[in-house]
Amino acid sequence: MTATMRAVGQDVLGGPEVLHEVELERPVPGPSQVLVAVHAAGLNPTDWKHRTRRGFLPDPPFVLGYDVSGAVEAVGFGVTLFQPGDEVFGMLPYPNGVGSHAEYVTGPARAFAAKPRTLTHVEAGALPLAGLTAWQALVDTADVRPGQRVLIHAAAGGVGHLAVQIAKARGAHVIGTASAANHDFVRGLGADEVVDYHTTDVAETVRDVDVVVDPLGGESLLRSLVSLRRGGILVSLLGGGPELAEQAAAKGVRAAAMLVEADHAGMVAIADLVEAGKLRPTIAGTFPLAEAAKAHALGEAGHTAGKLVLVVRS
Repeated sequence: MTATMRAVGQDVLGGPEVLHEVELERPVPGPSQVLVAVHAAGLNPTDWKHRTRRGFLPDPPFVLGYDVSGAVEAVGFGVTLFQPGDEVFGMLPYPNGVGSHAEYVTGPARAFAAKPRTLTHVEAGALPLAGLTAWQALVDTADVRPGQRVLIHAAAGGVGHLAVQIAKARGAHVIGTASAANHDFVRGLGADEVVDYHTTDVAETVRDVDVVVDPLGGESLLRSLVSLRRGGILVSLLGGGPELAEQAAAKGVRAAAMLVEADHAGMVAIADLVEAGKLRPTIAGTFPLAEAAKAHALGEAGHTAGKLVLVVRS
């Protein structure tokens, strides 16, 4: 291994044009960490949000990226889960463990799991953040059970298209919202019903659901409460506020705002669903590391179905 590595960095906040290739010192794994040679790294909306404005991260310079699929290059003191050569995938601890858009990355060993044998690195690199978000929303937070009615907004998106599959694997009746152009795609994922949010008032059309997963935020959150039956739960992926909590309580439902967490057990569960043939990511496009700016521009436009992935090693 060389002492340096290529990465995609930025020195200022701004549009995709601020991203550029940089050469950095290759990291060394500390106690309980692994060094992973990155083969592929997915992109997520949080990447372009942090690129354009200060959120959870400090001011740049920094390297973005949370999704990882690759091979363990070295292990730090105390690591027993993996050894060099193992193929793994996982999500760096959100939000401060950023940095996967690079040739190498370090992270806690328990942020990773064995890569499913049936997936390529590109497919595995698309799964971690979006897959964990869907799993933690549906399973850990909402405890979706067989026969329940689940409404998933933006069902063709990165989180949404995985949430549809996870909810179906849990035995739920799944209703997804998507533009008309993506209806066949969402049905192909297993959705029982698909609603065009452009032409339909979803809150007026979809009623008596047990669970709503909302990655949209804003007015959508308050309208989503209308769709819930008493005792149901709205899981917001973009926060909430006092008004949401008050209206939820008044309607006899619950509103939970969640932030995805790195989770070995969750990654293992996702891998098990993949191996069982119940979960697979859709790849909307791939880009070499040097073309990260193009990938950001495409993702930020918001018209892709599935996930965009940076290919670091072929």
